[in-house]
Amino acid sequence: MEKEVGQNHHTPDLGVSIGRLRLKNPVLLASGTCGYGRELGDFLDLSRIGGIVVKGISLEPRPGNPPPRVVETPCGLLNAIGLENVGLERFIEEKLPWLKGQPTKVIVNILGNSVEEYERMAAALDEQPVDAIEVNISCPNVKEGGVAFGTSAKLAGEVTRAVRKATNLPVIVKLSPNVTDITEIAKVVEDEGADAISLINTILGMAIDIYRKRPVLGNVFGGLSGPAIKPVALRMVWQVARAVSIPVIGIGGISTWKDAVEFLMAGASAIQVGTATLVDPKASEQILNGLVDFMAKNNYLSLVELKIDK
Repeated sequence: MEKEVGQNHHTPDLGVSIGRLRLKNPVLLASGTCGYGRELGDFLDLSRIGGIVVKGISLEPRPGNPPPRVVETPCGLLNAIGLENVGLERFIEEKLPWLKGQPTKVIVNILGNSVEEYERMAAALDEQPVDAIEVNISCPNVKEGGVAFGTSAKLAGEVTRAVRKATNLPVIVKLSPNVTDITEIAKVVEDEGADAISLINTILGMAIDIYRKRPVLGNVFGGLSGPAIKPVALRMVWQVARAVSIPVIGIGGISTWKDAVEFLMAGASAIQVGTATLVDPKASEQILNGLVDFMAKNNYLSLVELKIDK
């Protein structure tokens, strides 16, 4: 039920703690859709948002998948970029100096093909001016025959444990939705020392060109993002927020402030804006403005008040 609109609106407190990471507000830019941050510097006031999650970084540079890499679908986007990135060394040398000068939190998304790679990256970043690590466990484990770390509770736990041991930075584990029971994976990564969980990563999908009689994407399969996946993401955030005691960060089709409010009500402590940024680089700012306005008009003084009781 909507709260009465008070005559004297108080400015709501938007501060939130994600483990030991303190954010001025819950709006983050999602990994993969904001590059290394600089790409949005001319379009967006980065000081307004809570933080930026840079695109996934691997130990060695990655060229990514063959084109075509992106295809629009109704209410969404399929991408098969293939985690193209400059690699850890170049990221630290070329991208981080600009990022650390920005008045917002910097969270580095890491990915690897083995537990050892994740461990090495976490240890290297521990010595850098970054605020937290987000662990992308949707990658295939080459030693286990290509099984994605995020689809196996055992592998997800191993990666989390290794990263936790290698760094003192806050560790956020980003879960894959391509599983039977997401709460099982969530509980394991919590037990292995994750400070927070972000979810969801993209849902596996594909598109076919009926005239050329072949898959549209060069990689055949791609990750589905955008408004199409919001109901699935919202359901999983609701489930995970009730299965673990660590903070949850909601991701998936958040395009408007109303979407953000839904995720916060479902149990998320913060949210990430992804595909919407590709449509409008200022989307995250508009979402933040709308969230503040909604909370003020409905007399919510803090983000915790938004949550539906478990």
